[in-house]
Amino acid sequence: MRPGVRLGVDGGKARVGIARCDRAGLLPTPVATLARADADERSFRLLVEEHEAMEVVVGLPLSLSGGDTPSTADARELAASIARWVDVPVRLVDERLSTVSAQRALQASGRKTRGSRPVIDQVAAVIILQNALDAERSAGRPPGASVDPDEESRDG
Repeated sequence: MRPGVRLGVDGGKARVGIARCDRAGLLPTPVATLARADADERSFRLLVEEHEAMEVVVGLPLSLSGGDTPSTADARELAASIARWVDVPVRLVDERLSTVSAQRALQASGRKTRGSRPVIDQVAAVIILQNALDAERSAGRPPGASVDPDEESRDG
């Protein structure tokens, strides 16, 4: 397991949830929810700098069968933008069911979904980051796929 803080990102059309982990890569925690319009170069540079992140992990929404969803291209575009904006590696990781898991966890804790959308985005980012950390720990290599900042985003 590589040491260092990682940021987890759950990108949506309206909001972007952000999480971070400790330097040991053990414990992800919620950080913030940004309006999608505010999820820009300045915001990501500040987040990486403030948290001294060594990597950004962006959730890639895939269908249960592993194919693309309507949100897949958007996530790839967000990841490519982040890769151009920051000076640390950016990785795309499978995020199947992270938002559903986040909603269920909040409902189990007694929170209503209606007023909790920003919190759901942060919890989804925590789940994405936890899954990435677990995958790295079990495989012994970085999770998901590296995003090349110079490559145009692609579908499929």
